[in-house]
Amino acid sequence: MKNKVVVTIAGQEYTMVAVEDEAYVRKCADYVDSQLRDLMSNKLPKETAAVLAAMNMADLYFKEQDAAENLRRQIKENLEEASRLKMELSEAKREIFKLQTRK
Repeated sequence: MKNKVVVTIAGQEYTMVAVEDEAYVRKCADYVDSQLRDLMSNKLPKETAAVLAAMNMADLYFKEQDAAENLRRQIKENLEEASRLKMELSEAKREIFKLQTRK
């Protein structure tokens, strides 16, 4: 279900249509508004501030993607190591069992 949410960004109202709930849309709009206002406080024109805010958000997005990929890689490596150790443990248990049954 699509929701229509009116938000204010940099003093201008926008009607957003989204499948996410209103609170999420407002949270996103508040973040964008905050970024724009911070940049505009440096006396930048609204258009320039918008481009810089978009670049900052794109930078953050790609850095977060890289961090997530690194975490996925680490998890995969840890799972592979755990699997290898489990196999070693099973082999060690078999050897112990063989030695115990020889007595």
